[in-house]
Amino acid sequence: MPQQDFLNGHFLIAMPGLGDPNFHHAVTLICEHNADGALGITINRPMDDIHLGDVLDQLELGDSNETLRATTLFHGGPVEQERGFVLHTPLGEWEATLNISEQLGVTSSRDILAAMIRGEGPEQCMVALGYAGWAAGQLEQEMADNAWLSTPASHNILFDVPPSERWRAAARTMGVDISRLSDQSGHA
Repeated sequence: MPQQDFLNGHFLIAMPGLGDPNFHHAVTLICEHNADGALGITINRPMDDIHLGDVLDQLELGDSNETLRATTLFHGGPVEQERGFVLHTPLGEWEATLNISEQLGVTSSRDILAAMIRGEGPEQCMVALGYAGWAAGQLEQEMADNAWLSTPASHNILFDVPPSERWRAAARTMGVDISRLSDQSGHA
């Protein structure tokens, strides 16, 4: 895949027929995509049984306000589910940040959480446990197999649209009513 075709900063929108339960109706933000593979964070799978406060306690990062403690965590994907990722804007100066775009980054170091506790964190953020990963050529094959739609990521969908509506909203940015698509795929 030529470099200009890499999907950095794009949403992958699961087609209705994608059978993998990890990605059924998923929207995944591609954080890094190159010849070696891809890494993404699923943005529409909130966790019901754990909140940011639980993670902060486990990391012994100190006290935080109740609003921060109650922050919803997301299932970022099936790989390394014990590892945390903060999708955020603006970028900031954190120890382990991957710039996704000029405004959006993903940070995996605990210094961003400590800054959030001090009230010095990013303006907008979403915290996920785990990530989605693809080996070299795997995502390209899944795209060719019609498993995913792709569209440039939207900050509005990422930070403002309720998680339960993100799958349909992401598809709408392409002019697609995803509920009208068949769960069967084929090639002409």
